[in-house]
Amino acid sequence: MKNIAISDIRTTAIMGHTGSGKTALVDALLFKLGLNDRMGDVNAGSSMADTSDEEKHRKITIVAKPFSTPYKSSSGRQAGLVIIDTPGFADFYGQVVAASRASDSAIIVVDAASGIQVGTQRAWRCCDREGVKGRAVVITGLDKDNTNFEATLEKIKASFGPACVPVTIPTPDLSGVVDVLAAQQVPDSMGEQVAEIKGALVELAAETDDTLIEKFLDGQELSPDEIGHGLIEAVASGGCIPVFACVGPSGLGAEELIENIVRILPNPEHRPRVNADDDAISAAADAPFFGQVWRVLNDPFVGQMTFIRVLGGTLKADSEVHNITRKHKERVGSLLIVNGSKQETTDAAGAGGIVAIPKLKDTHVGDTLSSIEGTSCRELVFPSPVLFQAVTAKTNADEDKIGLALSRVCEEDPTLKVVRDPATHEIVLQGLGDVHIDVAVGLMKSRSNVEVNLHTPRVPYRETVTGRGEGRYKHKKQSGGRGQYGEVYLRVEPKTNAEEEWFVNAIVGGAIPGNFIPAVQKGLVEGMITGSMAGYPVTDVKITVYDGSYHDVDSSEVAFKIAASRALREALANAKPVLLEPVMSIKIVIPDQFMGDINGDLNHRRGKILGMGPEDGLQAIVGEAPQSELFRYAAELRSMTGGQGSFEMEYARYEHVPANIA
Repeated sequence: MKNIAISDIRTTAIMGHTGSGKTALVDALLFKLGLNDRMGDVNAGSSMADTSDEEKHRKITIVAKPFSTPYKSSSGRQAGLVIIDTPGFADFYGQVVAASRASDSAIIVVDAASGIQVGTQRAWRCCDREGVKGRAVVITGLDKDNTNFEATLEKIKASFGPACVPVTIPTPDLSGVVDVLAAQQVPDSMGEQVAEIKGALVELAAETDDTLIEKFLDGQELSPDEIGHGLIEAVASGGCIPVFACVGPSGLGAEELIENIVRILPNPEHRPRVNADDDAISAAADAPFFGQVWRVLNDPFVGQMTFIRVLGGTLKADSEVHNITRKHKERVGSLLIVNGSKQETTDAAGAGGIVAIPKLKDTHVGDTLSSIEGTSCRELVFPSPVLFQAVTAKTNADEDKIGLALSRVCEEDPTLKVVRDPATHEIVLQGLGDVHIDVAVGLMKSRSNVEVNLHTPRVPYRETVTGRGEGRYKHKKQSGGRGQYGEVYLRVEPKTNAEEEWFVNAIVGGAIPGNFIPAVQKGLVEGMITGSMAGYPVTDVKITVYDGSYHDVDSSEVAFKIAASRALREALANAKPVLLEPVMSIKIVIPDQFMGDINGDLNHRRGKILGMGPEDGLQAIVGEAPQSELFRYAAELRSMTGGQGSFEMEYARYEHVPANIA
C-alpha cells in the first residue's frame, strides 16, 4: 500500500461471538475488494479466511488473520485497508487480544437471530482493556426467520449505549441496504427514517468541532467531507458507534460497509500509541520505526513468519532493527503481505500496516522492534490457562520429539503453556479449553508427526505436620574393615510464617561433631522429598536436631545422612501429619439464569464463594476451590451454561485436605 497517506489507512479487526457470521462477512468483504475471485463459503471449505485443515474440519476460525489491500472509494479517495478476521470461540480468545493490539478500530458482529451473546460482550470488554475506542457494529443474519433490524438495534443500544446509530439500514424486502450518508436512491417508504438518522449523524459530526457546530446551529448544510471528518473524530473518541446491516452469504451491505470503513472509521493517528514509559510513538512516515509482534506462524514452506503491526515510522526490507524487549538486533530480509494462503513481497510498510518477516532469530509474540534503541511497548497480557492435561508420548520415537513439538505449538500461541511439574514430574499442557488442547495435539501430529496421550494430571499434594513429634535413628553397620556409625535425635513441629529458619542445630557437648552437621542437614532435605503419610514432599516444618552419638573411626557423612533421614521419617509419623492440596482463586462469569446451578456445583467441588456481583450485564462469582476439582472445569462450565460461562483461576495457597478425602 505504497504512497497512501496515514490519514487514509484503516486497520480494523472483525470480532464477535462464535457463529455470528464474522468469517462469512470477511469473505464477502474480500470478494468485494477483489482479493478473492469468488465468494468464500465456510461450510463448503472454500473460505479465504479459514484455510487450515483444523479450521475447515471444525468450521470455526482458530487464528487471527490479516488481509491487506489498496482500495479506491466511490468518491475517488485512495485508501489502504487492513482487515483482521478473529476467532469467536472462547478457547482462542488470546488471538482476539493480539488482534486488538494490532488494530485501530474494531467491528463487532451481532447475529440478528441470536442478539448479544457472551462472545459479543467478551469482544467489547477486550476493546475496553486494549483501549480500542473506535468501534462499529454489524448486524448479520437478517435473512433468517423471525429477525428484525430495528429490534436488534434496540438490543445493541441497551447493551452498548445510545451512541449506537445506524449508518446503513436494510430495505423492507431485504433486496439491498440504504447508506444513510450517501443516500442517492432512497425508497419513498424510508425517506423520513433516513432523514432522521442522517440528522442525528450530522449532529454527532458537528459536535466534534467548534466551527462545524456553529455552522450546524446556524442552519447551514455540512458538506460530505465535513460530515466524514466529524464522524471520524466522533467514532475515534467513542462518541459515535456506527451500526451497519449486512447479510454475509449474499454479500448484501458489504460494499456499503467498505465505503464507510474508509469514510468514518479512525486511522492510525487516532489511536495514539505509547511505550511502557508513556512516551508517545509518532505515526509519521519519517519518524523512527516502532512495531510490535502480535502473531507468529510456522509456515511449512517459508519457516517461521513473525507478524508485525507497524505503530510508527516505516519498516523497510533489507534493514537491521533492535529487538528492544530481548535487547539484541535482528536482520530484516524480506517483508511479506499475507492474504490467507497468498503472499506477496513489499519493500516497506508504514503506520497501520501489518507485514510478516520470515526467519527472525529470536523474536516472539509481544516483542517490540524499533530502528532505534528505546523503551518497549506495553506488554501483551493474555488470559491465563484454565484447563490442564498431562501429556505422554504414544511411542518411544515420539518421546524423543515431544519437547520440540510442544515448543512449536506454544511459540505460535502464547495462551498455550507447557510446564514440567517438579512434584509429579509430569509434562502438563495448559490451555483455555478442551478444543484449544485438541487443536494443539492435532497440530503436533500434522506438523511434527508426534502423537501423544492426554490424561488428567496428578495433583501436586504436599505433607506437613500439625503437632510435635520426636524421632531417633542409629545407623550402625559392620561388614569387615571400617564400619558405618551415626545416631541422630531430632524433633519436628509446625513452622510459623514468622520463622525464617527451618533447621535448628541444638547439639551441645559435641554429641555430633560440627563437621557432620552439613551431612545431617542434607539427609533431612532428602528425607523431606517423600513424607511419611503418602510419600509427597514435606513443607512448613521446623526440625530441631538436639542429640546424637558418633564413633571416632566408623562415623562418616554417609552414616549421619542416612540416620537423619530415617529419624525424620519416624518424627513425621509421630507429629500428626496431614495432606496439603493446592487451592486456586477463581472467578466465574455467567448469565443470571445459571447462578443456582453453578453455586450448587461449586459446593460439590468443595468450593467457597467469597463474593458475587454484576459485571457487564452478567454475574461474576469470586471464590476458591481445590485444584483437583478444576482440571477440566472450563469444559464442564461450558457444558453447564451452553457456552455462555467463562472462567479464570490462579494459584492461591496450600490448605489441609479434609480427613475423609485424604
